Amino acid sequence: MSTATVNQNRKELFGHPVGLFVLFFTEMWERFSYYGMRGILVLYMATSATAIDPGLGWSNKDAIWLYGWYTMLVYVASIPGGWIADKFLGQKKTVMLGGLLLCFGHGILAIPQNWAFFTGLILIILGVGGLKPNISTMVGGLYKEGDIRRDSGFTIFYIGINIGAFLASITVGLVAYYYGWHYGFGLAGIGMVLGQIVFIWGQKFLKGVGEFTGGSEASEEERLAAKRPLNTIEKDRVVVLLISFLIVVVFWGAFEQAGGLMNLYTDAKVDRTTGWSSLAEIPAAVFQSLNAGYIIIFGTVIGGFWIWWKKKGRESSSLFKMAVGTIIMGLGYVFMMFASQEASAETFGKAAMIWIFLAYLFHTIGELCTSPVALSFITKLAPLKYASIMMGVYFAATGFGNKLAGSIGESAQLEPFEGTMVVSKQEVLPFMSKDSMEIKNLDKKIVDIYDYPINQDKNFSIKSKVYPENGKVVFKEYETGTDLNMLFELSSGEDSNTAELMTTLTENNVTASNPYHAKLVFEKDKDKAQIIGNKGDGKDYGVSFVLEEQQSEQEYATFKWLVIFTVAFGLLLILFLKKLKKLTHGAEDHEHEMLEQEPYELADPSIND
Repeated sequence: MSTATVNQNRKELFGHPVGLFVLFFTEMWERFSYYGMRGILVLYMATSATAIDPGLGWSNKDAIWLYGWYTMLVYVASIPGGWIADKFLGQKKTVMLGGLLLCFGHGILAIPQNWAFFTGLILIILGVGGLKPNISTMVGGLYKEGDIRRDSGFTIFYIGINIGAFLASITVGLVAYYYGWHYGFGLAGIGMVLGQIVFIWGQKFLKGVGEFTGGSEASEEERLAAKRPLNTIEKDRVVVLLISFLIVVVFWGAFEQAGGLMNLYTDAKVDRTTGWSSLAEIPAAVFQSLNAGYIIIFGTVIGGFWIWWKKKGRESSSLFKMAVGTIIMGLGYVFMMFASQEASAETFGKAAMIWIFLAYLFHTIGELCTSPVALSFITKLAPLKYASIMMGVYFAATGFGNKLAGSIGESAQLEPFEGTMVVSKQEVLPFMSKDSMEIKNLDKKIVDIYDYPINQDKNFSIKSKVYPENGKVVFKEYETGTDLNMLFELSSGEDSNTAELMTTLTENNVTASNPYHAKLVFEKDKDKAQIIGNKGDGKDYGVSFVLEEQQSEQEYATFKWLVIFTVAFGLLLILFLKKLKKLTHGAEDHEHEMLEQEPYELADPSIND
C-alpha cells in the first residue's frame, strides 16, 4: 500500500491539496448516510410494533444491546478492510468497493421488512469496513513527512465528516419523524450515492494516492519497502500506536453514549418543547446534530489553537492532545449529572435542554482534541507496509469503544417489571382520555382521528404511585389515588422479577406516605394487533414499567462514573507522557510550515536499525 507515488506538486485550494476536498465531500456524504441512519436506529428498534409508523417493538435494553454490537462491528470490519487494501487492492479501489456496498446496504434498509433490516446492517458493516480506514489513510498520503499542515488537514477532513453528520441528524431525523422510519433510512441512502459520485468524479485529483504497492503504479522503492521487515524504530512506533488505541477505546466508550443512552434519555427525560406552533416538540434524533454542529463551528478554531500552541514551544504532542481531549469530553457528563438531578427533583419531571447543549459542547471539544489528531498520528507513525491495516486497527479500537459504550448504556437501563392486563376495555377506559392520533385507514392512507388509544390498539400509559403494603405491592393512580391493582397482574414463574420489586421497595423503606413512582405502559401484543378483526377489542395487552426513582439513580451513577474514569485516565496518560513520547523516536519533533506540497510516504522506509 502507498499513500503517494507520484513525484509532482499537487494543485492546492485554500492552502491544501485539492484531493483533500474530494475526500472531504466523499466522506461528508458517507457520514451523512451513516449518522443519519444511526440517529434513528435505536429509536426505530425501541418504537412499538403497533405504532402508526411501527418499529421493531424492542425494549430499550435490547435496542442498546444491538446498537453496541452493530457500531462495534462497523469499525472492527476496518481491519479486514485495511488488510485487503494493503495486500490486494490498494486504498483507492477498496474505498470504491466499500462505497458500492454502502449504497446497496442503505438502499435495502429503506425496505420495510425484517429481512431487509438485518441484510442492510450487514452490508453497511462491510461497506464501512472497506471505506473508512482507507479514505482516512489517503488523506495522510496527500502530505509530505513533517508538514505542519497535516493535523489541520485532518481537522478540515473531520469537519467534512461532521457537516454530513449535522445535515443528516436534522434532515433524516425530521423525515423519519414526519414521514416514517424507512423514508429516513432511504434519505440516508441517497446521501451515500452522492458520496460515491463525488469519489468517482474526483479520481483525477487523487492520482498516485492510495495505489496498491504490488501494482504497476507503485515505485520500486515502495515495492521494496512493502517486502522489507520492520526495523527497531518502526517496531517502537507500532507499540506506541497500539498503546494509543487503548486511549481510543476509552474515549469512544464514554463518548458514544450519544446514539444510545443519551438519545433515549433525551427522548424520555428532557423537555423538548419549543413553543413554536410549527414544531411543538423537537424530535430526540435532531439533538444528534449538536455534536456535528459544534465541530463545524469550532473545528478550525481548535485546530488553529494547537498550531499556535506548538509555535509557542509548549507541549502539543498527539498523545498530550488525546489525553486532554479525553478529560474535557468526560467533564461533559457533569452536565448530564445536573440534568439527572433536575429531572428527578420532581415526580415524572424533565430536565432543561441547556444541559444537553452543554454536555455535547464539552464532548465536541474533547473529540476535536482527540479524534482527528489520532487519525493524523497514525499516518505519522505507521510503517508503509502496514499503513492501511494500522488505520483499520484504529477503527477497530473505535468499534470496541462503541461496544463498550453499548454495554455502559445497557447497564444504565433497568430490566422492566412486566405483567398482563386482566380487565375489559370498558373497565380501563376511565383511566385514559381521548387524544388526537394518526392511523392508517382501509386505503392505507394516514388520517387524523380523535379517539381512545385502546380503540385503535395503541399504547397508553398510566402514572402510578408504587409501595408495599401487607405483603403485596400496591399501585395507586398518581393524581387521584385510585386503585390500579385490579387492572393487571404481575408476571409469575421462573423469569418473573416480581420478587425483586418487593425487595427493592422494602429495602428502600418505601411507604404509602413516601412512595416510589412508575409509568405503567400498556401495549398490545404485536402479533394480535396485526389481526384486523381484533382491532379495538382491548384484549392481549401487556404491562411493563420501571421504578422512576431507581432508574434515575442508575442514570446518575452512570454519568458520575463516566466523569471519574475518563478524567482519571486522561491524567494518568499525562503522567506517563514522556515515556510514551520516547517510543515515537521524534516523529513529531520536526514539524514545520512548508512552502510547497510534495508527495509523502508513511514511515520513511529508508530508516535502518
